[in-house]
Amino acid sequence: MFKNKNHSSNNLCGSKVKEIRKTRLPKMSQRELADLLQLQGIDLDKNAVQRIESGQRFVTDIELLALSKVLRVSLQELLGEASPRQ
Repeated sequence: MFKNKNHSSNNLCGSKVKEIRKTRLPKMSQRELADLLQLQGIDLDKNAVQRIESGQRFVTDIELLALSKVLRVSLQELLGEASPRQ
């Protein structure tokens, strides 16, 4: 199996998802995030959110869009970019 060489993480957005989720007021739990994603048609549970945040799980483009919508942030912010590329 191919091993991703991104600092031993399988995604770019996991740490940002965790940061955004924890700094929201009121604070959002992993279970609450999973529930909101399920309302968007994304079948993830709390354990999948934990694996995303820890970099153990790949994130599909469809999941990335749903995360952006649920967390109310841009895709660029989720990917850690200060501003969109031009």
